[in-house]
Amino acid sequence: MDNLTVRQYKFMTKIIPKVIDKSINTFNNYRNLLLDDESDIPYETVRKLEILFEVGPGELANFKIEGKGFKELMAEQQAELQMN
Repeated sequence: MDNLTVRQYKFMTKIIPKVIDKSINTFNNYRNLLLDDESDIPYETVRKLEILFEVGPGELANFKIEGKGFKELMAEQQAELQMN
């Protein structure tokens, strides 16, 4: 939002709370969150913001969640069973 004109900025600060279905105070609280804060914005709200700003899923995430897929877990399980 830093690159918006004053008019655009005012419009966005009014429209975003409506889009995410939150109060203006809640929206302002979200804006003030720091990366290392324990509080976080709910996933559904982040997805609405990603759609609004036309960015892909996960692009507004402040951390990456990694894990193993089903096939990898199954292969590990089978390999473990074969060893026993």
